[in-house]
Formats: sequence, C-alpha cells, structure tokens
Amino acid sequence: METTPSTPGLHPLAAAEFAPASTYLNTSLCGLLPHRAVRAVGRLAQELADGRAGGSGDWAAVEAVRASFARIAGVDATRVAVGGSVSVHVGLIAASMPRGAEVLFPEGEYASVITPFTVRGDLTARFAPLESLAEAVGPDTALVALSSVQSSDGRVADLEAVRAAAAAHGARTLLDASQSAGWLPLRAGEWDYTVTGGFKFLLCPRGVSFLTVTEEAQRTLLPMHAGTFAAERLWETVYGPIGELAHSARRYDEPPAFLSYHAGRQSLALVEEVGTEALHAHALSLADRFRAGLEALGREPVQAASAVVGVTGLGGCAEALAADGISVSARAGNLRAAFHLYNTAHDVDRALDAIERAAGKRA
Repeated sequence: METTPSTPGLHPLAAAEFAPASTYLNTSLCGLLPHRAVRAVGRLAQELADGRAGGSGDWAAVEAVRASFARIAGVDATRVAVGGSVSVHVGLIAASMPRGAEVLFPEGEYASVITPFTVRGDLTARFAPLESLAEAVGPDTALVALSSVQSSDGRVADLEAVRAAAAAHGARTLLDASQSAGWLPLRAGEWDYTVTGGFKFLLCPRGVSFLTVTEEAQRTLLPMHAGTFAAERLWETVYGPIGELAHSARRYDEPPAFLSYHAGRQSLALVEEVGTEALHAHALSLADRFRAGLEALGREPVQAASAVVGVTGLGGCAEALAADGISVSARAGNLRAAFHLYNTAHDVDRALDAIERAAGKRA
C-alpha cells in the first residue's frame, strides 16, 4: 500500500526522540520512552550509584510532572495526586464507598477498574454493554466506573451521555484515561475522579500514574495511605502522626518512584511540546489508514474514532507478526494495534502486509 499525500509525516520531535528497533504498534501495552527520558534515568541512576547527597530524587521533578499532567488534563494542579499504579488509585476510591453501594461498569471493562470494588465483598457490582451504559444508570447507582477507550478493542465510550445520566441520578463518576490521555483531549474536571497510567500514551515509565479528584469528591475520599508526602507542610512532620494533611489532592499522593518521575518529567514535556491536538490528528490518520487497509483485506476492524484498533478474530496472528518484527497485542480474541507519535504510514502498510500473510497461512 502506497503512502498518500494526506497522511502526515513523522513529527520532527519524534524523529529526534525515538528510534524503535521494530515496527512498534503496541502503545496500548506500553509506550516507548523518548531519548530525553532515558537520559534522565541514566543521570539519576549514576548519581545514586555515586552517593547522591540529596537523597533518591528531586521533589521538584514530581511537582513538574504533576503540573504537566494538570495542563494536559485541563485541571488545576491542586486537583492532581500522583502515584505508581491505576489499581492503587481505584482501590482508594473503592475503600471509601459506603457498604452496599452499587457500582456500574461496562461489560468487558479492564480488571484494574473493577477488581478493587469487587474484592470488598459488600458492594454491588452491575454491568451493562458499553453502548447502553448511560441508559443503565439508575436511582441506586452510586458510581459509574469506565475507561474512556476500551483496552480490548479501542471502542470509545459516549462520555457526555454517561456524565449526563450520572448527574441525573446523583451518581459519581470514575474515568480511566490510561488508553486515551495524550492523544484524546481529557477534561478531567468533568469527572469526580479520573485515573491514568502514565506508561502508555503519555510515554512515561511504569511507576507514574495520576488521580484527579474534584473538590466536592475530596470531602468523602479518605487518604488511607497517607504518608510523609501527604502533609500540608512537607518535611515539617517526619515522626509521629501528621497533624495537617495537604489541603489539595496531594493528600492522596503515594511516595514517588523518583527514577520514573525524573523520566516522566521529560516524557510529559515532550507530549506538551507536540500537543494533544497534533497527536490526535496523527494517531487517528494512521488508525484510519489501518482500518481501511483491513477492510480491503476482507477483515473486520472495530469501528471507532480511536487510535487503538481491535481486529475481530485475528488475535492468533500476533505471534506471527512478532516474528516479522511487528509488535502488537492479542486481547479478548482481537488483534490490537495502537498508533502514536513515533508511527508512520510505512508502519501501517508493513503491518497490513504481515497480517495478509499470517491470516492466509491460518486459513
């Protein structure tokens, strides 16, 4: 398949920051680290090996990451808590739910969004198809929890309809933006809670994640893992109980993994330099090209305005593509590809050729 003039070329920053050793279409699993982030890890690691006088990392890097994500998410930095994983953030929310509360999820939702609620054993979990999730919200629903983009196949939720239905019934909302933040505009202030893993489209290492909490929701969200970093006046109370917790969402911070946050500072700076609008246009152009190519091959990609593309029934081809140097995932029987800043039309065409060969051998 030939590249069309309408297909955007590689962004200059991508050419400077990435040099993948394979055709990498697996950002939904894990994003590539930009060179600047790798250098930041190396610098801090060497300092730690040498005996760093300032401890294991700089708090300034954590605050820079918080501020950068706040700009990407469209909220004030005081509404952002930082941590290491989405499931810990979700667990914090689940622990604060009243006994017997009903939580509504889409069918097939990612386990980290669901399990922290179900392991409690005293909450009611209810499921509905993603397409009719808004209609399923009822008077007994206390919380609607969902991903903006489904991990298994790239479907995009009707976020406006879900928010409207939740508001009509007085339910709170929890959005997992891990598969969308970076390429899909995020307005975190429209949700009671958002959780986001930084190691996918935000190009951070594992160990960087974000929780946003509205001021109203913060009134009932307990800071159950509060530690030294949760104090209003950092370092003032190191021994004994903290007398005054941070007035901001920082009261929900986990102790930061400094190597990850030093790298994350550089990764998020790159995302901001390129801009969500440019990332959105680039990723969707490539995803649309991939869907069109699949249809020309007689295949059935999941239709969605999404940078994540699921292909029905082709999950078994993932290993064959890996042997060809093309990295994708197999999820729920689907072959899943995801497109980002470092991908090109050549990557799309190479994947389509490999799928045609692999599917032909399986036929």
